[in-house]
Amino acid sequence: MPRATAYRLLNLLVQEEYLVRLPDLSGFALGSKVTQLATLVPTAPPPRAVRQVVDDLRGRVRAGVHLVRYDGGILQIVDADPDFALSDEVRISRDPHVSALGGLLLDASAAFVSMSSPIVPGRACLAVPIRDDRGALVAGIALATTPARAASPEPLLAVLRETASRLEPLLA
Repeated sequence: MPRATAYRLLNLLVQEEYLVRLPDLSGFALGSKVTQLATLVPTAPPPRAVRQVVDDLRGRVRAGVHLVRYDGGILQIVDADPDFALSDEVRISRDPHVSALGGLLLDASAAFVSMSSPIVPGRACLAVPIRDDRGALVAGIALATTPARAASPEPLLAVLRETASRLEPLLA
């Protein structure tokens, strides 16, 4: 490929934010658009044992149950409840400020996050972390419910924490 063509393509990729120039001008790194593309790739379904634990929780509570993984600072929806759909999967994946699951990513040391939905009025969410054996955040499980149920979260948090402890050896 001619050098001029390569430079033109590199400049185009930088302008479109697929690449960024390194500060020392020694090369390029992947840009923000590549991260956005990564969230569009469907994640592999969770193993059967994980699905069974999540389905067990869904059978015990009357609310939406959603499971996510955190890979490299990116929230990936692994198992969204088909009966209680997420309000906006793309926005939840890209903007951690709009969901309790994103809140766990923003504050990895949190024991749980409770949030009223800024996307759908009349919906609230509780999320608990799933950690590996070193205590690092690897996943989160959330319960989407009404604000009234989320106002007294302890019974729901107990069920979520018990499920998270069952999922830890399967996801860590």
